[in-house]
Amino acid sequence: MAQQKHPGGQKPEQNYVTVHIYDQTYHLSGAGSTSNATPDPQREHVQKLAARVDARMRAVAAVGRTADSLRVAVLAALNLADELARAEERLGTLQGTLDVTESASLHARAASLTYLLDSVLEEERPGDLQS
Repeated sequence: MAQQKHPGGQKPEQNYVTVHIYDQTYHLSGAGSTSNATPDPQREHVQKLAARVDARMRAVAAVGRTADSLRVAVLAALNLADELARAEERLGTLQGTLDVTESASLHARAASLTYLLDSVLEEERPGDLQS
């Protein structure tokens, strides 16, 4: 493989974060600043995700009968996908409940404003019943 030349003889700055999942080290690119000393929200987020995957894989391995890391990874992924699907379902339910609540509130407010408008218009009419 040929080495690419860069302007000024400098290599481009690589943005990556190193994480450890199930006793394996991964260097993930595009994860914020290159300095591990500099706090970076994206870097911290990736590290939290990696820690979550590691914890789930270890939990699956602890109750499973397999030592194969690929099988452990697949079972952990299915477990996390199920968790995500349930959270999305709850979110959809909550959004539906919010829509119904907002709709009822808007109808009540509209009825109140209609009543106030009717009252004001009744007061401003020139004496319809006066002779």
